[in-house]
Amino acid sequence: MIEFKPIKVENKAEFEKYLFDGTERGSEYTFANMYMWGRQRAAIVEGHLVLFSQFDRKSVYPFPIGKGDKRRVLDAVMNDAKERGVTCRFTGLREHEMDILRELYPDRFHFHCDRASYDYVYDINDLADLKGRKYHSKKNHYNRFCTMYPNHRIEEINDSNIEKVMEMTERWYRERLEAVPESDLEMEQTAIAKAFRRYKELGMDGLVIFDGDDAVAMTMGSPNSDNTIDVHFEKAIAGVDGAYSSINREFAKYIREKYPNIQYLNREEDMGIEGLRKSKESYKPHHLVQKYWARCLEEGYEY
Repeated sequence: MIEFKPIKVENKAEFEKYLFDGTERGSEYTFANMYMWGRQRAAIVEGHLVLFSQFDRKSVYPFPIGKGDKRRVLDAVMNDAKERGVTCRFTGLREHEMDILRELYPDRFHFHCDRASYDYVYDINDLADLKGRKYHSKKNHYNRFCTMYPNHRIEEINDSNIEKVMEMTERWYRERLEAVPESDLEMEQTAIAKAFRRYKELGMDGLVIFDGDDAVAMTMGSPNSDNTIDVHFEKAIAGVDGAYSSINREFAKYIREKYPNIQYLNREEDMGIEGLRKSKESYKPHHLVQKYWARCLEEGYEY
């Protein structure tokens, strides 16, 4: 059985040697997300970073990443699942990783598309500049915010304002739960609390918009690869017209200036929520990171 251990902030440098290998991956492979979300565990096996997690009450293995013999590491994971008495499910697969499983284990896996987890990836210049007719309405929202709140100011999230940013997000969750009591926000609240506690160690970059002394919008993200920043959280107070458009644009401008090597912002998945999908599509993504699941077929099992 593989000896998986909890993911600690101290693992960041070691794990990012595997994560930053020039391959585009989904947002679940951003170190901050690995640390913040759920009770993921990790191990280094046969020169690969191997993860063990839970999703929708199922044990899952995000596809191992690293260089070397894929057969050896995949055999180790499949044996681990057998010893634990769980079905071996690989998640977060890209097309070429499905091909690896097909080649090494013919007819052993059933594959299915995980459309709700596709990541929306945007050209940073598109979000920073909002040029052209396709962004006309977004720019109008941004301009309206600037007109209605002429004294707003934008600050980096830092030690001097992080308490106010935390208060703003707590207000956001409270108001959201009052408006939609059935909202399932517990995991997200836990994740953002971990992000605030270890903000610097996780390598976060974030912005907050103030109107007077009140924080009205915030966002934060961290590197997903050498050319992509993953946007983990974006919140704005209800009723502040244009706040989301403004924090979105300002963060893109900020990241572009601070990190000239960054080409893309990964704004993560839509979770199959119709309104969220419509919103993400309205910003005209450069491309989607397509993801798939693979389920190991047990002997004598017909899918």
